[in-house]
Amino acid sequence: MSDTREVISSGNELAALAAYDSGCLFYGGYPITPSSEVMHAMTDLMPKAGGAAVQMEDEIGGVAAAIGAAMAGVRSMTATSGPGISLKAENLGLAQMAEVPLVVVNVMRGGPSTGLPTRVAQGDVAQAKNPSHGDYKSITLCPGTLAECYTEVVRAFNLADRFMQPVFVLLDETLGHMHAKAIIPTAEKVKSEIKPRKTFDGDPKDYKPYGVGDDEPAILNPMFSGYRYNFTGLHHDADGFPTEEKETCRKLIDRLFRKVDAHRDEIESNEEFMLDDAEILLIGYGSASLAIKEAVVRLRDEGIKAGLFRPITLWPSPEKRLYELGQKFDKVLVVELNQGQYYEEIQRAMARHNIEKLTKTNGRPFSPQDIIDKVKEVF
Repeated sequence: MSDTREVISSGNELAALAAYDSGCLFYGGYPITPSSEVMHAMTDLMPKAGGAAVQMEDEIGGVAAAIGAAMAGVRSMTATSGPGISLKAENLGLAQMAEVPLVVVNVMRGGPSTGLPTRVAQGDVAQAKNPSHGDYKSITLCPGTLAECYTEVVRAFNLADRFMQPVFVLLDETLGHMHAKAIIPTAEKVKSEIKPRKTFDGDPKDYKPYGVGDDEPAILNPMFSGYRYNFTGLHHDADGFPTEEKETCRKLIDRLFRKVDAHRDEIESNEEFMLDDAEILLIGYGSASLAIKEAVVRLRDEGIKAGLFRPITLWPSPEKRLYELGQKFDKVLVVELNQGQYYEEIQRAMARHNIEKLTKTNGRPFSPQDIIDKVKEVF
């Protein structure tokens, strides 16, 4: 029996199907273009799973409800676009500090403010690195195909439970509304690979949810299961109770970094397309990478050896691999549907500034010819 299946769907609907197949039992959200179809699909799917999908009064209520469901021990999701992330920011900070697993799908559009609600952009890449104030390490995944709108949401649920924190999935308007055939894993395969979050099953008197190793996530038993502890957005001790003791506070924030940084190998995912013999390195992600791939093929037809590096995990960035590529390639072009939000990270990781960029912020996607013309112009 095959481990894959063919479906005809949109990216937004595939994100919802991935949540359903991953064992998600709660969706809390509010409609916002271009992500609304995620919520529409979840309102059909969650009752079938024995769960619930709730449209709250606003984006703040949506994420608060989703966090509450996750505290109760179920897999939980919310979806929105950039302005919704802005509204959810305070509660997302709570989930980072209290270490509550949650999947957040952001179908990006143009901004700032209301921007271009019905057009494509990759305007929330910088926001996804630090969607709330304070110090923590974001985990952000960025699908580049319809199939990845499914597989990266599946991966997001597993990473959220592994690292006990929100995990962001950045679609964009093009991918969210694209409707075509995709080959995705079967529901049975996805279910067979689910790894439930860790729980403590010893004497309740010995339970210290935040008393873990310096590179480990908290172990939060579901609420109402017989184990007492405290949830708070304040700096807290091993039991979760607020503290201002300086070493406890320092170790807490250090751990929020180390639990991610020490395990990047479990998080990082990239694609390298025709890089082996390439002389020009193109870097892009999300729907923009589809145009880049076509441009690479056409450039090679003209005898110009280009290749693509596509980060699928945007945060934490693949800084080690980016540095290696920066040493290998003299000619580097970054292609983004924003003013260069990831360009600055690539400069930092490569430790160089002689990198070209092609950006667009008018709500229209790149064509392969846009990229071909830029390559010929700068190289």
